[in-house]
Amino acid sequence: MRVAQIVLLKPVEPRILILRNQKIILDSELAELYGVKVKRLNEQVKRNTKRFPRDFMFQLSPAEHRNLRSQFATSRSVHGGRRHAPYVFTEHGAIMAATVLSTRRAIEMSVFVVRAFVRLRNLLGTNVRLANKLAELERHLKGHDASIQTIIEAINDLMAPEPRKRRRIGFRVPQRGQKAIRA
Repeated sequence: MRVAQIVLLKPVEPRILILRNQKIILDSELAELYGVKVKRLNEQVKRNTKRFPRDFMFQLSPAEHRNLRSQFATSRSVHGGRRHAPYVFTEHGAIMAATVLSTRRAIEMSVFVVRAFVRLRNLLGTNVRLANKLAELERHLKGHDASIQTIIEAINDLMAPEPRKRRRIGFRVPQRGQKAIRA
């Protein structure tokens, strides 16, 4: 990969979110990457609905939209914010959006968007393998925990100094019927 491509991938990756167990990108983010207005992107999508099945693109539910608005602090509709829930695009939907827009920038940027999705898929795969290895290691060591704890306790007992037997200073108070004994 060339340095210019790596530089362009960096701004794309943080825009990809995970929602409903899918990696998605918001229509506003995709429109910005493709150099068009969100309205134009959504307009083209609505004109080509057969190209965008549910696994390519879907609209956020009202609860998801509220959650997203609270995370990104978007303005209320009276202040110029969105009046409806945004559309989100999966990897395949982002590619399809570039084809329906057919602007030069959209076509160029679609390559970077796809590479960002692929890179995230590879990173997630690595994390899953790492998590599986850690789980295996934990299972393996779980049986050893009790043995190790017993060894540590034995070592601590051996390292602890014996309490010295000291002669008491002073007198012991006699119990009834006994004489005072000097200690």
